[in-house]
Amino acid sequence: MTKSSQSYFEFYDLPLSFQIDEAQLKKKFYALSKEYHPDFHANESQEKQDEILELSTINNKAYKVLSDPLKRIEYILELHDLIAEGDKYTLPQDFLMDMMDVNEALMDMEFDPDPSRLMTITSEVDQLEAALFDELKQLTDKFDANGGSDRKEILEKVRDIWYREKYLMRIRTSIDKLRAKG
Repeated sequence: MTKSSQSYFEFYDLPLSFQIDEAQLKKKFYALSKEYHPDFHANESQEKQDEILELSTINNKAYKVLSDPLKRIEYILELHDLIAEGDKYTLPQDFLMDMMDVNEALMDMEFDPDPSRLMTITSEVDQLEAALFDELKQLTDKFDANGGSDRKEILEKVRDIWYREKYLMRIRTSIDKLRAKG
């Protein structure tokens, strides 16, 4: 397998895991940054320079993804073909109903600002997010510790949380816009 066709975990010789050793990741990133720095290969053939540039680019992308916990989750889900660009994922009905109520309240505040209500909604979103992150932590710890057959089931639950979090991030953007106005 060539370096360019490896997963980012393989590229850094790290186990596929939601919780990674960030110090080890950083150490490998810096070592490869030095090894693949284009200036150190200026006297090589054009083909070799192109290869080094590609490896340098992969190194930068891999580090950017693996060093960010949410991007790392997304990447692991992509590796397991559980999400893809343009996917239409159906969130649970109870979650959607709760979010519809939140969105309606935020739209009402566009025309009738209410700082107290905005604080209440923000607190509700904070609580929802905290519960999601607690559940996510339990699932990712279980995935990392378990090489067994329920990994697919765990990943499907992680996917559900990931999509919920994406939705909550859009809600946060709306809240931030209202705060900026207010």
